[in-house]
Amino acid sequence: MTQSGAETRTVPSSSVRVMIDEETISSRVAEMGAQLSEDYTGKRPILIAVLKGASVFLSDLVRAMDIDLEMDFLSLKSYGTGMTSSGKVHLVHDLRDNIEGRDVILVEGVVDTGLSVSFLLDLLSERRPRSLKVCTLLDKVPCRKNPVPLDYVGFRIGDEFVIGYGMDAAETYRQLPYVGVVDSEASHEDSQE
Repeated sequence: MTQSGAETRTVPSSSVRVMIDEETISSRVAEMGAQLSEDYTGKRPILIAVLKGASVFLSDLVRAMDIDLEMDFLSLKSYGTGMTSSGKVHLVHDLRDNIEGRDVILVEGVVDTGLSVSFLLDLLSERRPRSLKVCTLLDKVPCRKNPVPLDYVGFRIGDEFVIGYGMDAAETYRQLPYVGVVDSEASHEDSQE
């Protein structure tokens, strides 16, 4: 992983330090897509993205895969105001498709405390998929409260509050093509799990 701590870009009202640049993300997502394609050869997995944070990662990931697949989406709320989880997870938007007997890959942008992933693994397991794996771009290991299995991990990072590449602070910064860290003076509502 190449991190560019020296580069700073200015975006509306805040300074953002680039943690993982666009080229590094693209290369790693291509590797992950190739690994998933190999692991699911001859199958038709359904990749389920957790909205909204995982949407950009999912889009790039499926384009990096060369097997037949399906996509679906769900949405949770676990953050109130501020940069820490409320500790309570609520399903806001459920899946459109039935996953019984399917090979399911849960796609997350970032796994933080593990509470959301734990909630989703319980929820999805009740629907009797043939297999259920977790794929995340970022694993915030120091923040883990609930141990959860992560089968495919793009990058392991510290406890920084990250934005960009689909992840937000109060619904801003999602459009950034890299993973960044907002300056320490910023405090926003976010949706990291």
